[in-house]
Amino acid sequence: MKKDLLSATMLVVGFAVASTSASADVTVDNCGAPLTFDKTPERVVVHDMNMTEMAFALGLQDKIVGLTGITGWYKTSPTFDELRGDIPELAPKYPTMENLLSANPDLFFAGWYYGMKPGGEVTPDTLAPFGVKTMVLTESCVHLNKDRPVASMDLLFNDVERLGKVMGVADKAKELVVAWKAQLANIEAKTAGRDKPRVFLLDGPADAPFTAGKFAIPDAMITAAGGANVTNDMDTSWGRTSWEAVAASNPEFLVLLDYQTGNGAADTFKFLQEHPVMSGTDAVKNERWIGLRYEELTPGPANINAIEKMANAMHPDLF
Repeated sequence: MKKDLLSATMLVVGFAVASTSASADVTVDNCGAPLTFDKTPERVVVHDMNMTEMAFALGLQDKIVGLTGITGWYKTSPTFDELRGDIPELAPKYPTMENLLSANPDLFFAGWYYGMKPGGEVTPDTLAPFGVKTMVLTESCVHLNKDRPVASMDLLFNDVERLGKVMGVADKAKELVVAWKAQLANIEAKTAGRDKPRVFLLDGPADAPFTAGKFAIPDAMITAAGGANVTNDMDTSWGRTSWEAVAASNPEFLVLLDYQTGNGAADTFKFLQEHPVMSGTDAVKNERWIGLRYEELTPGPANINAIEKMANAMHPDLF
């Protein structure tokens, strides 16, 4: 009888465990396809500063076993370094399969041209056979599917909530998003009804300007700050246009990506002052510009304060 009772008890426990496991399944959208987890990832690798800052904002440091794509391009801040602690960098730029698999991850958080390239060595398809699932940065999905909505701040909000859901900290993610939305609502209320200056974003001096089109989050950030992106007609996220096209739009304000090397954005502005067509634009003549870091202009928590900085610089009488 005791044996039968024990067997029955184990059966009930077994059903309870199975039920708990089944109910614990989490599915999130991943560039239009479902990405399902039957348990919370324990070993995560994150690419790039912006996605790393999403993970830090959610307090996931104890689950992060490696970072990629940080020091090869950017200078980190003391705050970033403190939050990172002793988390190792597996590769300074794009990781190889060997880099990633050496950390034995169960999740890789990256994006197209944010750590992965279509047809490259590291992709969701090449990682899957090794038991590694890939969460793709939503802004980057357009590189494989042009049938995507234009940029909005949901590129940040939804990715933070997706990551929070997968990592079991959904409430924390929602708290962050609610606070960010309140901050943005305050900015937008101040700039409502004001003229929207024409804004051009430049990612460093080049023969052909590299900038943000209608699928890149800076397009939404510029709008939220009370401006109008002059390259909103570009049918891409990040891409190149021509100096002649930019000069013809006569931007009134500039957002210059500051890599914090040399004199950073100041060097870029000097380049524009000496440029044969850009030197005559209103923004350059009136020296109206702001320098923002990479992590402020790619989807991540730093976007919100960056929008406030832009709004303040474009509409200084309101702030």
